[in-house]
Order: sequence, then C-alpha cells, then structure tokens
Amino acid sequence: MLLHDRLTEGLKQIGLPVTARQSEQLETYLGLIQKWNQTYNLVADCRTEPLLIRHLFDCLSALPLVAIPPGAHVLDVGSGAGLPGVPWAIFHPESSFTLLDSNGKKTRFLFQVKVALNLENVRIEHSRLEHYRPVAPLDIVTCRAFASLRDLTEKLGVLMLGHTRLCALKGQLASAEVADLLPGFEALALQKISVPFLNEQRHLATVVKSPAEKEVINKI
Repeated sequence: MLLHDRLTEGLKQIGLPVTARQSEQLETYLGLIQKWNQTYNLVADCRTEPLLIRHLFDCLSALPLVAIPPGAHVLDVGSGAGLPGVPWAIFHPESSFTLLDSNGKKTRFLFQVKVALNLENVRIEHSRLEHYRPVAPLDIVTCRAFASLRDLTEKLGVLMLGHTRLCALKGQLASAEVADLLPGFEALALQKISVPFLNEQRHLATVVKSPAEKEVINKI
C-alpha cells in the first residue's frame, strides 16, 4: 500500500479529518526523518511502515483525547524528532507549540522541519527542562517515553500552573508509577490508546495539580 493511502486509512481510524495540505506536511515530515535519520540519530527504525505506525500514528492516536483548545500554548518535552509536537502542530495551527530538547543535533533537525513545513506556530528551544523558562504560561505539557511521571512533575516544578495539564504518552503504564506521583499532583485520567495497525499497549496519562495545590497557587 502506498504511503498516502496508508496514512489516509490510519487517520480515518483515529478519527482525524485531514486536509490535502496537512497530508502533504505529514508525508514531507516523514521523508525528512528518513533523509536525516543517520545524521541526527532520530529514531531506531526509519523504514516507512514502522515510522508511520510506531511514531506518527502512535502520537496522533492520543490527539483526540488531549483535546487542545484554540490558542493553547503546548510544550513538547524531549521532543527529539518532533514527536508528538510536530504532528500535533500540523493539526492545530491555531495553537502554539514549543519543542524542547537538550540535544543540539535534534534541535537543528527541528529547525529544518519548521522551515520545510512552514510551521509558523512552532518554536524550537535548545535547553534542559530544568533550565527552561516559557515565553507564556503553559496550558499543556506533553512528552513521549521521556521520564517517569514523578521525575517529570519534579523537573517541571513551577512551570505547572493550576490550569496546566501534563499529557504523557506511555507504553505500558504501571499503577506503581501513578501512585508514586509527587505530593501536590494527581492523575486526572489514565486512558488506553488504540493505534492503527499496532497490537501493543499504549496509554495517555493526564496529570494536574491537586485541588489543594491549586488553591495555594490561586492565592499567590
């Protein structure tokens, strides 16, 4: 099956309407990963089928559950090849996305992607998470196979405001990881994700400040 047909079928299964322009951007993006993978060490397997299913569909399958509102500021932590930030930005041009990575090779690749796809809603930041300071309050923080939920919330610290949602894409999600959240945080939702053409466990964990912590923030 041709890439375009496979892409169209997968997006249909996810339930994401796609324009011709968005489809073109996604195909170009996959091509850029394949072209520069050896130079920038972006993904373990850059063959078309694994790249499409294990990376692109894996990220986009969570998008309907995240429900990004118009005008939201989204931070993608440890963005790497731009996953999930780039495909999410393609589908949400009305929201702003910051792709954060401490690896200079990865951020150089992301700059190429931003230019090639004309992603005016994307900002690239070369920094460690603990040193990063956003240009605007964060509405959503996301990551994919980056760190445990506890480590994430610890590193995010004051970046997590009362309204901020941490939407972490996970494979298998152990109950012990959820139970190990830092005091002041709670799991708002733990949702299974179905990825087209992939028979493996995927989850979306949504973490927020606990109600008591939000009260303190609102009083400051």
